[in-house]
This record gives sequence, C-alpha cells and structure tokens, in this order.
Amino acid sequence: MTDLDARSLRDAYDAQIRPEIPNPPRAGVTVERDGPLVRIVGLDHRGFITYRTLDGLAGAELDALIARQVEFFRGRGEAVEWKLNGHDEPTDLGDRLSAAGFVPEDLETVVVGPVAALAAAVPVLPEGVRLREVTAREDLERIAAMEEAVWNDDRSHLVTGLAKEIEADPQSITVVVVEAGGVVVSAGWVRYLPDTSFATLWGGSTLAEWRGKGIYRALVAYRARLAEQRGKTLVQVDCSPDSRPILERLGLVAVTTTTPYVYTP
Repeated sequence: MTDLDARSLRDAYDAQIRPEIPNPPRAGVTVERDGPLVRIVGLDHRGFITYRTLDGLAGAELDALIARQVEFFRGRGEAVEWKLNGHDEPTDLGDRLSAAGFVPEDLETVVVGPVAALAAAVPVLPEGVRLREVTAREDLERIAAMEEAVWNDDRSHLVTGLAKEIEADPQSITVVVVEAGGVVVSAGWVRYLPDTSFATLWGGSTLAEWRGKGIYRALVAYRARLAEQRGKTLVQVDCSPDSRPILERLGLVAVTTTTPYVYTP
C-alpha cells in the first residue's frame, strides 16, 4: 500500500468512526458535549472522552477545556479515558494531558483495511478447537475470566458492558468465543457501525499456551466474514504489537496510533 492509501484510509477512519459514540446507546449511558469534545458517562468501566478534531484549540484555551474534564470527573469520583490519536493536533496534547493528571497507558496501532482480505483467509484451527457465537451472560463471564487470566487484572466490566450492548441491539455486535475442551481459550467481538462502511474488531486475547496456533487469525477471519455479510467493506482494529504483524500480513494498513490517557480521581 502507498502513503496515499494509508492517508485515504485514515481520512475514512476520521470521518466515519470518530468521535466514537455508542450507537445504539447502552442502558444508563449519556452523551454530553463540551466544545469539540464528546463526553460519555455511565459506562461500566470508566468515562470516555472522544472527538473528531479539537477545532484548533491550543494553549490556555485547551488547558481550560482539559481542566473542566478533570473537574467534572473528580466531582463524580469516576475515572475517565481521553483517547488520544497520534495525528491529533496540537502535537503537545499528550504533554498537556499529563500535566493535568492524566496517565498514558499502552500505545496501540490503529490499522484499517478491506474486509474482503480478512474474510478470504482460511486459517486451520487445531484439532478439537471450535468457534461459537454467544450471547448468554454465563459465556460473557467465561470471557472475562479468560481475559483476567491473560492480563492479570479485573475484567468484570466486560460482562456488564457486552450484556448491555447485546440487549440494546443484538444486530449491532457479535461476540465469538474459541473453545477447546469446554474451556474458553480466546474471544473477540465485532461491532457493525451503522451508517458507515466500517466494522470494528475488539478483544482477541488468547491464553498463553494456545498462542501461535492460528487461533487469532481464525477469530479475525470469522468476524470479517460476519461483517462482509452485513455489507461492510472496511475493518478497523486498535491492535497491540503482537497482533499488528498478523493483521498487516492480512492486508490491513497502519494509519495512526492511539493512547488512552486516564485520569483517576
């Protein structure tokens, strides 16, 4: 892919995905605006700040906007994530967030590409391993337990969050588990963004002993086929350094980076 391709894909990402607002909204979630920012409150894990552009805000005006978010979430006693993309302006935005008390978490790469390339992949699963679509809360709890084993932290918010999404509109999301001997060894979900060309892929965590066996590739291809069936032509993933090479080999292109900046009262 050429630089022009990457820029075109990034433009599509900016125009169609950002700001990242839950659609349909989950129960108890409210969306508020403060200048160019979209502030999402009532999520199960922490608040979320998103935007397409900051409309040229810089200097003292930008610091004041950041300070209002800190004051708002401090008043609620709630943590909040400010999702910073690598091409956001101004270039010192990360430094200003840090100065206001936000802490950067792990950087991920945003990759975008055609659904067809992913859907056409035919990975072979190990013997005795199967993929299954799930909606039951019991299965969501098994996903959270698998994620906790992988990341060694609390992932219980996934259960409530995914359950609310499925309840709000079961046609907007599909959750898939990969099982071996009745044990969930990997899981992921795909969101079909309404009024866009995009599906977005999430999850993909895999138990350590099951990595390197084609499971992640199979999970990606399966969800891509679901997206293709729904008429989606582009897919977007916020990917880790581990999954980025796999996705790039499947035809996705790195268009920017993303870093969660988190403020915790």
